[in-house]
Amino acid sequence: MRAVVFTGHGEPLEVSTVDPPTPDPTGVVVELEACGICRSDWHAWQGDPVWAERGLAAGHVLGHEPAGTVRAVGDEVETVNEGDHVTVPFNLADGTCHQCRTGHANLCENRRSLGLEPAVPGAFAEQLHVPDADVNVVQLPDSVSSVDMAGLGCRFMTAFHGLVHQADVDAGDWVAVHGCGGVGLSAVHIAAALGANVIAVDLFAEKLDFAERLGAAATVDADAIEDVPSEIHDITDGGAHVSVDALGIATTCQNSVNCLRTRGQHVQIGLTTRTEGGQVALPTDRIVGKELSVVGAIGMAPARYDELFRFLENDRIDPAKIVAERVALEETPETLAAMTDYDTMGIPVIDDF
Repeated sequence: MRAVVFTGHGEPLEVSTVDPPTPDPTGVVVELEACGICRSDWHAWQGDPVWAERGLAAGHVLGHEPAGTVRAVGDEVETVNEGDHVTVPFNLADGTCHQCRTGHANLCENRRSLGLEPAVPGAFAEQLHVPDADVNVVQLPDSVSSVDMAGLGCRFMTAFHGLVHQADVDAGDWVAVHGCGGVGLSAVHIAAALGANVIAVDLFAEKLDFAERLGAAATVDADAIEDVPSEIHDITDGGAHVSVDALGIATTCQNSVNCLRTRGQHVQIGLTTRTEGGQVALPTDRIVGKELSVVGAIGMAPARYDELFRFLENDRIDPAKIVAERVALEETPETLAAMTDYDTMGIPVIDDF
């Protein structure tokens, strides 16, 4: 089968022919119909902190926002059948640990990251093997297309989990979103769907325009405004109730915390690059003095996907609006490389394998 393969950190990805997968006893093979191209793939490709020690080797397949149809099923699989239209969370769980048993499978103590570590090749390919399928395969409603689901993948579901489950966003609240890449635009769209007044922050005018089309009530051009937190305090008459760092660099993380009002909540979604090395200094005294909350969000437990689907079916959200580019498999290396200079818009999706 054809797949886009890793050749080394920062080295060009290649389109190659690799052996197709076969299901292990608890696994299934999914024929891919769509897969998002995510900045987390870019981080892994570059060897940034979270992934630097995972030992990706030449020939590994990235990609972790898949949707498609089950084509082969292992002998021990009980709840997934050939022909099912499915998606797969990027945090693969085993279903046995305390986190899994208490509804937090996205934080499985034995989790493996689809496409982002050697043991689980990803979805930049014609087919994908999914281990522990009874835990990790999610059936898609008839109303959700494969491209829709790729748009709802890692970035959208993490933003949804962050704003709906980790933060307390009420109608009328001010929500600031720092960084309008795929996850940031997803956060803008979701926060607007929750009835919040959204402020989008970015360096690029076209991304701020995109955020306005997705429901942002105000925008801040961080290239033109010297003090972003002060600008947000002025717009909101006191600061944001909730603020999201959707990029993961020191500036956006610190701006996100500093733009909050008393008892505000900072949601960290963006992961750091080698520049930050996994560490960002925060205004600790401000956090204490204003009783600010700091929470993280990564993925979403499969058991909660129905909440996301209900938003979609009730026309509260429309992930297709964020899918700004559809590409063929062979265009994946170029599309991922464009993320180095933030030259992608919204969520790019592979829909031609």
